[in-house]
Amino acid sequence: MSNERKFSEYKGRSVLITGGLGFVGSNLARRLVEVGDVEVTIIDALLPDQGGNNFNVHDILDRIKIHHGDMRDDWVINHLVGGVDYIFNLAGSVSHLDSMLHPQRDLELNCTAQLTLLEACRSFNPHVKIVFTSTRQVYGKPVYLPLDEQHRVAPLDINGINKLAAEHYHLLYHRVYGVRATCLRLTNTYGPRQLLLHARQGFIAWFIRQALGGGEIELFGEGRQRRDLNYVDDVVDALLLAGASEAAEGEVFNLGGEEPVSLAELADELISLTGRGSVRLVPFPTERQLIDIGNAHSSYKKIETVLGWHPRVPWRAGLARTVEYYRTHREHYWSPNASTLSGPQKAT
Repeated sequence: MSNERKFSEYKGRSVLITGGLGFVGSNLARRLVEVGDVEVTIIDALLPDQGGNNFNVHDILDRIKIHHGDMRDDWVINHLVGGVDYIFNLAGSVSHLDSMLHPQRDLELNCTAQLTLLEACRSFNPHVKIVFTSTRQVYGKPVYLPLDEQHRVAPLDINGINKLAAEHYHLLYHRVYGVRATCLRLTNTYGPRQLLLHARQGFIAWFIRQALGGGEIELFGEGRQRRDLNYVDDVVDALLLAGASEAAEGEVFNLGGEEPVSLAELADELISLTGRGSVRLVPFPTERQLIDIGNAHSSYKKIETVLGWHPRVPWRAGLARTVEYYRTHREHYWSPNASTLSGPQKAT
């Protein structure tokens, strides 16, 4: 069965996307709108530096509902979960460095908020299907490669610990209360609608900004670290497949790329694509070296076997699409104000 036929499962259904004005969430909302006859609701707190951007959905406002609210507030989330068929739980902080600088805030965003949502589901919609996005960082420094779901988990930072705890919350509510939860461990996701303002939510978007702006791409350790990449459209496919499959319930799946790429290769490709920017080799900052995992890439064999997912977009093609998007829409992503204020707004 093709993915498009599987995605037809969402027709006539209702979907809630937490963090839906952000990078992955907005791309997911757009795909569901394309499926058609799907009631799409977004909740997003538009917290500074977290990636929420009204422009990400500016052209589909008439086909979605948006709630500007904080998932940590039970009075906000309680009335949203009732009667919903699917919840794609993408809200939370993904910055490893920020988690070490502000551990209590990371705890609130990645644990307290998740428990508030799960408690709302237990009380008002105990059999809802939830797909939660976790991170490859839960594995910590690899013992072997590629990383598979049997690899030991030993996060190197607060963010990884809290994401792992949130996974266990979802799986516990599945076992005890019947909430139909699935966890996806994302690797380095990139593509249109990603935050470009700083380097704390992934190196790819920051490299893109530096290249487009004619700046320097700083490579730590000579850029020899090899990582795998997933274009956001492939990640959206994985989310939808996991949501539509009973076989995914109670399971944890890695995503992963076709081939690991060195950071130096990635920087060179961006300079070639943009015709701008340069590379500078710099020593590892102490605060980053302490949480760096070195070479890392994930096996997606399990999700391919169970759900038929595999990455489709080669990294060079994905980078070209991404660069073109930001060339066209640069004004909506370049300045601090643009990240949360650009584009028309529709609130309910």
